[in-house]
Amino acid sequence: MREETRFSRPLRYVVRALLFLALIGFLGYILQGGLATAFMTNPGLNGLILGSLFVGVLIALRELWRLYSEARAATRLAAAPLQAEVKRHQVIAPLSGVLPQLDRGSLAPAQASTVLESIAVRLDDGREVLRYLAGLLVFLGLLGTFWGLLDTVSSVGSVIKSLRTGAEAGVLFDELKAGLAAPLAGMGLSFSSSLFGIAGSLILGFLELQVAQAQRRFRNEIESWLGTRTASATSITASQPFTGDALNDRFDKLSAAMAESGANNRAATQALSNLAEGIQGLVQHMRAEQQLIRDWVEAQASREKDMKRLIERLTADHVTEP
Repeated sequence: MREETRFSRPLRYVVRALLFLALIGFLGYILQGGLATAFMTNPGLNGLILGSLFVGVLIALRELWRLYSEARAATRLAAAPLQAEVKRHQVIAPLSGVLPQLDRGSLAPAQASTVLESIAVRLDDGREVLRYLAGLLVFLGLLGTFWGLLDTVSSVGSVIKSLRTGAEAGVLFDELKAGLAAPLAGMGLSFSSSLFGIAGSLILGFLELQVAQAQRRFRNEIESWLGTRTASATSITASQPFTGDALNDRFDKLSAAMAESGANNRAATQALSNLAEGIQGLVQHMRAEQQLIRDWVEAQASREKDMKRLIERLTADHVTEP
């Protein structure tokens, strides 16, 4: 009778994510006045940040729900591999090609490693969007920061240029106070965008952590189950004990293999001997050619010496060409 295998549902991670979102919602409700004021400094950019955060939360919850359905499907597959229906979009889809081996418990270790790697890649694909959105929120926060700083610098420059010299102190103070409204608005834009961007990135980071832990747990359970359905040499030997006739057949095959190996060894030895003779002949031929070259070089050197003596003698006798 097959032992029942049950894969864990990611219930604890769903509860953690929901409690964390509830806590964030409670804090937002308490601080709604200040958050609303900060949001209105730049509704466009801050709305984009909150929209990206909302999409990331939905994706994280979807991934947790996906793991819940994958755990149920894996439990059904473990109970009856041949009767299981595996769809292409599922994380456990790589198991569809080895269902007969899983049913017999004869899955090769190389196949198990390949299937497990494919499942791990599919699990990581679900978190890629979460990672991108977390980085996007930080980028949008920094974008708002630099945008606000640029507005602040340009507004301060305009205020300084608009100040009149020689006016009364009260008039100058009123003009300065009116002119500083624009730089302060730019600072509000800068800090509000950073606030929403960093806070949203922290929220998505926590949710991505819960999804990663749930996926890691599911992968470890799949790996443990595949280990129980993987064939090994010891299990094959134990399930197929040798009888006397089978043992004699194995000895006969071993003797034939040794005889064939001896014949192959003799043939290889003869081939190596022929190769050594050929190499030796080639070496002798090369030595003969080297000797011929050496003799030719010595003859050329002797001729050059004779020519040199002749030229010296003609020079000494003051003989020139006609």
